[in-house]
Amino acid sequence: MALNTSKASLAGVLITIGIVFGDIGTSPLYVFQAITEGGKHISYEWIMGGLSCVIWTLILLATTKYIYFALNADNKGEGGIFALFALLKSKRIRWVIIPALIGCATLMADGFITPAISISSAVEGINNINPDFPVLPVVVGIIIALFAVQQFGTAAIGKAFGPVMLVWFGFLGYLGLINISENPAVLAAFNPYYAYNLVVNVDGGFWVLGAVFLCTTGAEALYSDLGHCGKQNTRISWGLMSVFLVLNYLGQSALCLSPGFKLEAKETIFYAMVPENILPFAIGIATAATIIASQALITGVFTLMNEAIKLNLWTNLKVKYPTDHRGQIYIPFINWFLMAGCLLVIAVFQKSTAMESAYGLAITINMVMTSILLCYLLLLKYPKMKIYYLLIFGVFTFIELIFLMSNLGKVIHGGWFTLILSTSFFAMLFLYFKARQLRKNITAYIPMQKVIPLLNAVKSDNQLPFEATNLVYPTRSNSPTKLDSTVFYSLFRKRPRRVQVVWFLHIDIISDPWGVHYTVNEIIDKGCYYVNLQLGFKEEHRIEYMMKKIHSKMVEKGELSGESAFESVRGQFDHPDFKFIVLNSRISMDNLLTPFQAICVKAYRFIKATGLKPAEDFGLDKTNVKVEYIPITVTKQVDQEMVEDYEDYSSSNKSHNFRKFNPGNIHNVDE
Repeated sequence: MALNTSKASLAGVLITIGIVFGDIGTSPLYVFQAITEGGKHISYEWIMGGLSCVIWTLILLATTKYIYFALNADNKGEGGIFALFALLKSKRIRWVIIPALIGCATLMADGFITPAISISSAVEGINNINPDFPVLPVVVGIIIALFAVQQFGTAAIGKAFGPVMLVWFGFLGYLGLINISENPAVLAAFNPYYAYNLVVNVDGGFWVLGAVFLCTTGAEALYSDLGHCGKQNTRISWGLMSVFLVLNYLGQSALCLSPGFKLEAKETIFYAMVPENILPFAIGIATAATIIASQALITGVFTLMNEAIKLNLWTNLKVKYPTDHRGQIYIPFINWFLMAGCLLVIAVFQKSTAMESAYGLAITINMVMTSILLCYLLLLKYPKMKIYYLLIFGVFTFIELIFLMSNLGKVIHGGWFTLILSTSFFAMLFLYFKARQLRKNITAYIPMQKVIPLLNAVKSDNQLPFEATNLVYPTRSNSPTKLDSTVFYSLFRKRPRRVQVVWFLHIDIISDPWGVHYTVNEIIDKGCYYVNLQLGFKEEHRIEYMMKKIHSKMVEKGELSGESAFESVRGQFDHPDFKFIVLNSRISMDNLLTPFQAICVKAYRFIKATGLKPAEDFGLDKTNVKVEYIPITVTKQVDQEMVEDYEDYSSSNKSHNFRKFNPGNIHNVDE
């Protein structure tokens, strides 16, 4: 049953808790471990200052920026960095592509690290029971299993996410309360003076902000998962869950400031809070919570890349739908790519404390990009409140830039890994985008009125042999009144293709899981047709079978003769032949590309190679498909000077006017 996310409900709140708060809800496992550097810094000023920073970071960034402001900036109910980009793109603002691509790149980098650090920090609790237990194989096994089950869908186990996370948050609150009761003085950390004192007066306090920021790394999900859960459900559930989070951070601080507190080797502050008799339960529920957090992030990356594909910011990838709900998607290439990245993180850093240095930097950059886009959108939407929004988002951006500066201290300790990932992803996204801009320089479509006379002329040209009885061109044109320029080139600019019937086939994937519908528009009677084929998103793409079935029905109705174009085999077979032509454009060698444009083209081809092949993209059987490459012109063409060495070709003057070839007579214009 589909959830109505536009209204608040008990079921909606429960589902939201399971989907949205996994990442930010498992932060207590490692935040104070990072702030104290594994228990090395447990002075009063350090602990109270770190706690105050955590509380006010959650209030200012997670609650005020994301819950209050960002949730109001939805694009037809959808949130996230690409929702902002789509809203600003519609207003023809060109520069917004840069922060949008940076945001996407940093979220992808986060997808490598979050499952690794979350699951590692939970499983490492076993070392509180047995310090010699090897947790690394367990973490690797969980990571592999998590990504392996994605292809089967998570609908069944997804129903348990909400209740499990509710138990987890309740457990966080319980642990916090029992420790606060021992040292209630930590409640004074709500005073922001302690945060100010740590940053300004305590030696090394500024750099601890990089660890503090880990408490809000999941805040982006509060906005990006808006389409799954709805505004009201997210706000209500955050109002409840944030209380449990803050209680746990208060409890961890109370424990750290208790007399004689000291961490043993391989112990963590979070598990030191837990009474020994329930430690196995704590490890189990923490591991379940981190798996759910990782699952939510994986689903978020699938959604992010699916949006990038729809916005033409990435090549087409194979997208599968494990369930009858179109929102539940699975992208095999991204799944295995993320798994390889997570395993690489584990191999490089080995344990969660080492991963903390690589974590946070990418998300800080992402938050700055979101602030820039969100502020600009609100300025355009409410111009009379310009000063108000500039002040508010000036504060947000100032705080995030401070976090960014403090996170730069992590670069040499592990942040280099995130920086390399983010930069690489951004470079590929940007180069692909620039290559797409080059591609737009050509005429995309030709009016069908110009096509019809040429089709008739070619069919009447008896000097040309028939190539096929039925020739099918998959087309991206969504109207029978226009034709792709690449299809036009293939039909006429090479050897003209003479066929009995030309079919222009446009495929639409509809929002229903099942069903196949089609419409046929006549372009030329018994000579050319435009077919719009609508497929449910779970229907198999048996395109050749479907085209033959459409042909048979038209023959039955007398709209086509059904005879082969080849007289020698006419009447010998039940069905005439079909041939499918799939086109792939290539930039012509005559284009004068700058070095940067050449790099863009190479990056574009590399990225396209990771995506669907043309035949697979259109769901065609490869046995009867020809892939054809079409040259396109995207820039200024070569203008190379040539000098003719002899001009008189008559036989009588050939011996007199022939001049010996001299290479120096040819003047080249540099390409």
